[in-house]
Amino acid sequence: MIAIYPGSFDPITLGHLDIIERGGKLFEQIIVAVLCNPNKHSLFSVEKRVGQIRECTQHLTNVKVDSFTGLTVDYARLRSAGVLLRGLRVLSDFEKELQMAHTNKTLSEEIETVFLATTTEYSFLSSSNVKEIAQFGGSISHLVPENVARDIYRHYRESQS
Repeated sequence: MIAIYPGSFDPITLGHLDIIERGGKLFEQIIVAVLCNPNKHSLFSVEKRVGQIRECTQHLTNVKVDSFTGLTVDYARLRSAGVLLRGLRVLSDFEKELQMAHTNKTLSEEIETVFLATTTEYSFLSSSNVKEIAQFGGSISHLVPENVARDIYRHYRESQS
């Protein structure tokens, strides 16, 4: 079965990678689907995020990376996926994700949502936290893949010049 792991991934974190790697053991294929959201101001372009994710998942043979615009369930149907994979960190994530799962079910009966609890060491981690730490010069090398850390540091260096 094909699973879609949708998100903005701005930036992808080690918590996201944990979900991808663990999901890859459960499903035949994982498609990491980067959402193009014109209403959000992103640190990196969609193309840059797709490239970053491809680089840090190249060791995973059953993972593909793509981008999409529109409804996640429409994209899942297009890719013949039967599952939306979502990670849960804290209770507040569950409330939001459960509401989204129910909404998606009203849009597509045939697509299921599967939740994976985040590994404890990443339960605090969010892309927003990573950006804030990096913006103020803190170390993020323990929070994101090496290639992504380099890109983030470069971005903030260039924006402060």
